[in-house]
Amino acid sequence: MLRILGFGALVAGGVAVALLALTAALLLGPLLFWIAWNVLDFASAVGLPELGFWGIVLATIFLVAGWVGKVVIAGIVFLIDPSWFHGAAEVRWPEPTFRNFVAVALLALLAARPLSHTHKRTARRDKI
Repeated sequence: MLRILGFGALVAGGVAVALLALTAALLLGPLLFWIAWNVLDFASAVGLPELGFWGIVLATIFLVAGWVGKVVIAGIVFLIDPSWFHGAAEVRWPEPTFRNFVAVALLALLAARPLSHTHKRTARRDKI
């Protein structure tokens, strides 16, 4: 079969699948955040405003990124719109409802990074 189609078709198919997976991951993260924050109304449950498109994208990246990414995003927000930090918010603990539980679970799903460098296991040799 590889003689008929060639090795190039195999490589092109693999690249296409990888690009499709990357695109799905980039679109799925903000979609899950939007559902949790705006649709399930978790924002008002904790006393914060709903977010627009770029707010959702930055918040999603903030949850997924490491420490350096979080600092860069905070710096971008501060440089572009420093008045954003002067807003007053009365953050409160959300009511213990199923809707809020689902919203927290979706946000925790985004924040969980199982392939993170912090979860690397080192080889350990046991001495006999």
